[in-house]
Amino acid sequence: MRTTLSHLRTRTVGVLALAIVATTAPILAQSRITTPKEALGFDLGADYQLPTYTQLLAYWQQLARQSPRMVLDTIGNTAEGRPQLMAIISSPDNLKNLARYKETAQRLAHAEGLTDDQAHALAAEGKAVVWIDGGLHATEVLGATQLMRLVYDMVSRDDPETMRFLNDVILLAVHANPDGMELVSGWYMREPDSLKRSTGGIPRLYQKYIGHDNNRDFYIVNQPETENMTRILFHEWFPEIVYNHHQTGPAGAVLFAPPFRDPFNYFFDPLVPMGIDALGAAMHGRFEAEGKPGATMRRGANYSTWWNGGLRTSTYFHNMIGLLTESIGNPTPIEIPFVPDRQLPSADFPYPVTPQTWHFRQSVEYSMTANRAVLDYASRYRETLLYNIYRMGRNSIERGNRDNWTIHPQRIEAVKAALRRDSITPARGPRGGAVPTKYFAILRDPDERDPRGYVLPADQPDFLTATKFVNTLIKNGITVMRASQPFDVQGKRYPSGSFVIKTAQAFRPHVLDMFEPQDHPNDFQYPGGPPIPPYDNAGYTLAFQMGVQFDRILDAFDGPFQPIQGLATPPAGTVSRADGAAGFLLSHQVNDGVIATNRLLAKKHAVYWLTAPLDANGKTFPAGTIFIPRTPAVVPLLRQMATELGLSFEGVAKVPNGTRLRLQPVRIALWDRYGGSMPSGWTRWLLERFEFPFEVVYPPTLDSGKLAERFDVVILPDGAVPTSDSAAEGGAFEGPLDTARIPAEYRARLGRVTVAKTVPQLREFLNAGGTIISIGSSTNLARHLGLPVVNQLVADGKPLPNEKFYVPGSVLQVRVDNTRPVAYGFADHADVFFDESPVFRPAANAPADGLRPVAWYETDHPLRSGWAWGQHYLKDGFAAAEANLGRGTLYLFGPEILFRGQPHGTFKFLFNGILLAKAEGARPAAASIGGH
Repeated sequence: MRTTLSHLRTRTVGVLALAIVATTAPILAQSRITTPKEALGFDLGADYQLPTYTQLLAYWQQLARQSPRMVLDTIGNTAEGRPQLMAIISSPDNLKNLARYKETAQRLAHAEGLTDDQAHALAAEGKAVVWIDGGLHATEVLGATQLMRLVYDMVSRDDPETMRFLNDVILLAVHANPDGMELVSGWYMREPDSLKRSTGGIPRLYQKYIGHDNNRDFYIVNQPETENMTRILFHEWFPEIVYNHHQTGPAGAVLFAPPFRDPFNYFFDPLVPMGIDALGAAMHGRFEAEGKPGATMRRGANYSTWWNGGLRTSTYFHNMIGLLTESIGNPTPIEIPFVPDRQLPSADFPYPVTPQTWHFRQSVEYSMTANRAVLDYASRYRETLLYNIYRMGRNSIERGNRDNWTIHPQRIEAVKAALRRDSITPARGPRGGAVPTKYFAILRDPDERDPRGYVLPADQPDFLTATKFVNTLIKNGITVMRASQPFDVQGKRYPSGSFVIKTAQAFRPHVLDMFEPQDHPNDFQYPGGPPIPPYDNAGYTLAFQMGVQFDRILDAFDGPFQPIQGLATPPAGTVSRADGAAGFLLSHQVNDGVIATNRLLAKKHAVYWLTAPLDANGKTFPAGTIFIPRTPAVVPLLRQMATELGLSFEGVAKVPNGTRLRLQPVRIALWDRYGGSMPSGWTRWLLERFEFPFEVVYPPTLDSGKLAERFDVVILPDGAVPTSDSAAEGGAFEGPLDTARIPAEYRARLGRVTVAKTVPQLREFLNAGGTIISIGSSTNLARHLGLPVVNQLVADGKPLPNEKFYVPGSVLQVRVDNTRPVAYGFADHADVFFDESPVFRPAANAPADGLRPVAWYETDHPLRSGWAWGQHYLKDGFAAAEANLGRGTLYLFGPEILFRGQPHGTFKFLFNGILLAKAEGARPAAASIGGH
């Protein structure tokens, strides 16, 4: 029995009053199809016009009533509560048998219990399933517009090619971000003068919390839209092709389309890159056949297939062919610039485009060409696609059932090191690179085998976070099992309730990618030259980021394991030794313990942290353990939280002696800016999940002063504090802002943090006893405040160039001083997410106790997952530090301790820093610096 989420699906079709809500509904004859212009008042792709999601919803409802080729499905609700729509389009006969075709797709994708002959038979009778989406990045307005046009074309056209598509293919047309479309289109169309309309300058993120990062959420599945889509992809429909539309075309080109550049991820099946290349060739061939120049590929842009976590990239680890196009276009006409190098045809850009004025309709037509190329390929190679998804799944199961070795760069380097040791020079000439075959044995080292599975012990310190981790796997279609009783594997005893994930399953590549380190190759423009940045991150192993404890099992094993149905739930916690207890202890190692703390503080109950180990009940509780004095009202609340949250509270007969920190409710200010900051949005999401009350503040509030009268803590996520007042504000997705055109309700958000105006107010806040938590680039504040801290990553007084030191998004290990209250609950070492992050060291003249390290890079090889060129420069550098200023405390966290809601293993740095702000006796022991 497989892990499944299908039975958990919540629908809101009834709320929408859709005309066609199920495949069992009668299929009526096709009536006249309403055109987009009739429905909207303008053609799709018209200059200066954009439909809203409200209009799309109404139009698709209308088309579903008019056409027997279309079933309209609501796959869930968005973060703002809108229905998220998927149009299922195929021939009326196929729609009558939709359940059977869905079952065929599921059986082939899972590849379990089938012979090759049975798989061929299913492929012969099945229909290719193709996912085409739009609107994920809402300011890339082409995506939603082309999706509306595609749906109209597929239900209205009767040409032979379209009819062939309908017969052979089931099209899933998915809107990926309804909230964003409503926001951006409404913003664009609010301007009555069409010549003044712009998709730029929107006042907030186009997804409630995370904006552009909604395409970075697919292996952890934090947001509701992601959860809706992963359920369709990996639990219900298993499309063989997933086409993700985007709109950031390279300069001097119209669009990027596959194939992608190297490197591709070594975990997924080789049929994946081969399928991408074949479909990419079909797309480019159709562009050229239709006289549509300007499509580039491979190194024509930076997109690759290394990273997991995006909508299209996550599909590779599920044996699907993921496609991406990045196109130019806007309803306000634009110019294709003259880029001389783009006028010379090449293998990556065979058909250059002439510089010209470009209209939105042209981009829509290019999208239709790409869509129809994909549908044509799916139609022509229907059986091959269906069989190949089975074959890839079967390959994964077979690899998981035998000894298998995944070759990655470090293994090749081990061979080369052996050759150097033995003074062996690779052959030249026709046998270029050949070496004696005996060295191949290095690649078959038994200790380097791929795991047959993983065990997550139920007795690990934070099993609740381990449960959250396995739920990310389940949402991604992975079968997770739970032990019904204790068992032994590899000479180790595991308790009942432990999680087991075997790799002999169809989506084995995703399993390996979430547990094993990514070993990104050293990728440089030329030997000794600058690195080629990876597309997104180089290393991201989720088990490392979440601080999960697990064992790799290299040999075949079995036990009393049962597949989990639905999502994993932790066992109910306990309130033990309650009779006669003076109070109760709660582990600080459990992240969700902070939810209990916040609920207790909200109800005005006393909560303490012990500042020294405690011997009680025959064991030792470490410093940081949470103590809750008993009152008549406390015990029922603890029992409720034990049941609801899975937390366990242990009674003690006496109130602990010694120093304790009493916690108090904390007034939290979270920085944000006009237009929205993704790091701030992620922090907002996280604070809500862990039940911290907070207020979002904008630069004018910080500049107004007297912050200590309103707040106890100011959180400055990455991007809040510039290096200088002359530095450009914001990130890559921001442009110039016409402040005169900003609606009045948003003008209080304008401005930015400045050294001249904001930093003095932050200094005053610290002097008055406030706490500031700075993360990533916002640790610039330390230098602006005059702290004796300097950049570790320098040579001869200058920052290290990328040729010497380069660490894009990767997981590194740090040593943690867990005797510091801000590090309570941590082990001696922790994995942190590093993305070209700041690294500190005290200035040469700094007092010995002036800047106290909380976490530092202990070795010259801290890389755990990813790419770290020149990592030895990190040794002894501070990753996290604290300092007193006046009566307040400044925390500096260089790594991205909250990155995209993923590194649960470092969330406690934020939680502890917040709660210490008002804790009695919580002041760190470091000497005061710069108090005035």
